[in-house]
Amino acid sequence: MSANTPEMLDAWRMVAARRSFEGRLPLSAMTRLRDLLVDTEGEARFQIEFDHDSLQVPYVELRIDAELPLTCQRSLQRFLLPVSIVQRLGLVRDEADEAALPPEYEALLVPEDGMLRLAELVEDELVLSVPVVPMSPGSEAVEREWPAQEEELAKASPFAALSSLKKN
Repeated sequence: MSANTPEMLDAWRMVAARRSFEGRLPLSAMTRLRDLLVDTEGEARFQIEFDHDSLQVPYVELRIDAELPLTCQRSLQRFLLPVSIVQRLGLVRDEADEAALPPEYEALLVPEDGMLRLAELVEDELVLSVPVVPMSPGSEAVEREWPAQEEELAKASPFAALSSLKKN
């Protein structure tokens, strides 16, 4: 993480102070994300802003930009998936408070001590952005029919042996 960005922050103090941070986090430092990537070359750039909205809902807004190295499942080649995330997380103390959040907010359950790890917030959002089946934007789907030979069809038919008995 960047030298000027603290590793852990008190969420409630940051909201009261309306603080914001920005930094860079190497992909190699994200252990959960690492398993989804081809390699760990590169970094994620992030901005985190703590505040409360007009309804006095405390939130943290994340802006993350990264290029994730993935394997295309069509071509099996490495490609970089550009990721640009803007996510507003409503800070809640209890799961019951989640229902009171505006619809455009995702809930973030803050631990009792109020401490949040910035690297974990960034990594969580990047893990969620990885597609289930990664495909390079330039790759084309293989849409071709491969007709079976008549010999194969005859062998595959369970009635092929009966047709030979009928001819005799």
